[in-house]
Amino acid sequence: MNHLDRRHFLSLMGLSAVAVAAGGSLVACSKDAGSAGTATNADAMSALLPKYLPMDLVKPDIVGTSPVANGFLKYPANLVDAITTKPGSSGQKATAMTPWWGPTPPGLGQNAYYDAVDSELGIPVDFSVQDGNLYADKLNAMLGARDVPDMLCIPGWEIVKIPRFADAVKALFTDLTPYLAGDAVAPYKMLAAFPTNAWRNAVWDGKLAAVPWPTDGPFPWALFYRKDLLDKAGQTFPKSLDELMSVGKAVTDPAKSTWAFNDIFPMVQMYHRVPGSRDGWRSANGKVEFKYELPEYKAAVEFMSKLYAQNLIHPDIVASKGADSKQLFSGGKIMFMMDGPGAWQGMQSDQAKVTPGFNMQPVPLFAASGDPLYWGSDRPIFFTFIKKGLSADRVKELLGVLNWCAAPFGTKEWELREYGKEGVHFTRDANGVPVGTQQAQKEIAFQYGFLVGRVPAIVSKPEAPNYVKDMLTYSNNMVKYLEKDPWEGLQLEMPANYSKIQVPTEDKITDVIRGRRPLSDLDGIVNEWRNGGGNEARDFMAKALSDNGR
Repeated sequence: MNHLDRRHFLSLMGLSAVAVAAGGSLVACSKDAGSAGTATNADAMSALLPKYLPMDLVKPDIVGTSPVANGFLKYPANLVDAITTKPGSSGQKATAMTPWWGPTPPGLGQNAYYDAVDSELGIPVDFSVQDGNLYADKLNAMLGARDVPDMLCIPGWEIVKIPRFADAVKALFTDLTPYLAGDAVAPYKMLAAFPTNAWRNAVWDGKLAAVPWPTDGPFPWALFYRKDLLDKAGQTFPKSLDELMSVGKAVTDPAKSTWAFNDIFPMVQMYHRVPGSRDGWRSANGKVEFKYELPEYKAAVEFMSKLYAQNLIHPDIVASKGADSKQLFSGGKIMFMMDGPGAWQGMQSDQAKVTPGFNMQPVPLFAASGDPLYWGSDRPIFFTFIKKGLSADRVKELLGVLNWCAAPFGTKEWELREYGKEGVHFTRDANGVPVGTQQAQKEIAFQYGFLVGRVPAIVSKPEAPNYVKDMLTYSNNMVKYLEKDPWEGLQLEMPANYSKIQVPTEDKITDVIRGRRPLSDLDGIVNEWRNGGGNEARDFMAKALSDNGR
């Protein structure tokens, strides 16, 4: 499971192009059979990175242990006007494309949200808002036609699938190194406040190629439980695998339409200390291995298969890949739900309005033996690229737009970007916190937010008053268990054969876990994976380490 997949992002709120050397044209297709993968050492590119200039506009109430974000318990009474000069002066419309998982908002000239933000930017931004579920298809066509907008948002979970992506970057997008490296970033103070590691991951082909979106949190998953319902049942959260099984059995009662879990296989892998770096690679004792080949993974498969065999997984989950776990969890149909930590605040806020006493909490991580191992990453979620061929003045203007959009929590710019215009898109509650209107729901699709990230912050909402404290307590306690990535700082483009075999292999393992194939098939499936591309990938991953002195 990739830490930056679409499901993960959606829980925080979880591109296909190949450059052909002959003629340099871009075509949309799957990976070439001969693609052996590439590795770029971003760590060796320190001279390309912007100088870090922290910005402390609002003092946090709870400090997060890096890479955990800081927490804020209240909405600021006085917002800072962080950018007093409009970044746009040319009067020339800028084009942009961003994803969205909801109805498409009205376009430029028919949208008061655009009017409000663009008046602060100084130039209009004409957004092409695309269905997030079909975003890769749109990118296929766009990159294949070599027809990109001025600013293009590309999710990290799509980039990892793109063959020879560095070639695509070189052909279509501006080298931002001269504009942002070192002290050059100084005019863009909001961008300069981004963590250095976010920029390190925005290097391709020896150039600073994109503006990153720093992740809001390092953890891809958590196992939540309905504390209100477990308390009522006289149960508590599990602290071991045996307790996970026993509590799961105690709360499962098909006669009352209640079951223990949704699919929690990634968490079960973590409980067994299965590696998660780069989807499951690890380097130990001079040997590079993938998770499929490890006894820890086999034990995780066996344990998860027992949960299915004993009917502890809700039948809607068993029957489909797309059952709505959040609905089952909020309705008390499952007692435990694996989801991204970012799902917590929204669900707690929504359900507190309709279910008195609703209380979801994360289960502290444990391990089958030894210290826990938490998958995690502080790699960016999105990257924004600027079209190649624009004048230097135009590039600077667009970077100014991105800088405005990156204004952090506590600024007037942040409020306008997040909520729109007061009196039109939001009103304020008794505590001064913005409350969205129906017009906001129609017109705002986080367009300017998708263009660029901002310094992460965990902000309280009145509907979930304990969330920030609970979230920071959990995260600060768990961050010490974050797995170390031996390939940190390397941009890896995996060999084609490996990329092709991953999804079919995962499907086969899912069949084993869900009882559609016997456990005895697992060894054969792993051997097929090795011969189909796994061995090639292992050699590639080992070479990436040795070539970079690791």
